[in-house]
Amino acid sequence: MFAIIGIVVVFGCIVAGYLMEHGNLRVLLQPAELVIIGGAAVGTVLIANPLHIIKKIAGGIGGVFGGSKFGKQVYLDALKMMYDLLNKARKEGLMALEADVEEPEKSPVFSKNPAFLGNHHVCAFVCDSLRMAITGIDAFDLDQMLDLDLEVHHQDSTQPTAALSTMADALPGLGIVAAVLGVVITMGALGGPPEEIGHKVAAALVGTFLGVLLCYGFVGPIAASMSKAAE
Repeated sequence: MFAIIGIVVVFGCIVAGYLMEHGNLRVLLQPAELVIIGGAAVGTVLIANPLHIIKKIAGGIGGVFGGSKFGKQVYLDALKMMYDLLNKARKEGLMALEADVEEPEKSPVFSKNPAFLGNHHVCAFVCDSLRMAITGIDAFDLDQMLDLDLEVHHQDSTQPTAALSTMADALPGLGIVAAVLGVVITMGALGGPPEEIGHKVAAALVGTFLGVLLCYGFVGPIAASMSKAAE
């Protein structure tokens, strides 16, 4: 919700300030410039990233506008579930958890928390950790393996953010590309009326404007929000 409000504030303030100086909004409506910049930016993401990261980017952007699924109740439910699980281990021994971790979907403890079972990474992390504890691994080794598992998961969760940040960094440069193309078109119209030349120059400058605006006012903040959600 706040992401939508922020985008409205960014674009609303820019348009309002432009209109306060008696600007003409129709000059800013340059679909060709948007196609050049937006299409090239999407193309750079497709070139630089495999399909599974592109899917995660789409899911992360949806999460920015839909809100985080990790709310207070999720953490409370997880703590209650872990208490029940460890209390069972205290009363019946660690071996009593073997059936729970091998088939978590059939576990009477885990089945009380559908959100846990629906999150593949969390479920696998808990079950794999308990499985190692059941086999009798040394506590120090278990601690090291847990840290390594978390580090790998963290690196995996930040890949979509890094990809989107790279796209944001490319947008100002792609805006310059669109502006240069507009200047090339303007050069071909030098023999025409001044109004036509002025329109083409304005269209070229809009390319630079869109590149910078999309970078710092739209894609960059979305990437930053995805990064915070991953953390």
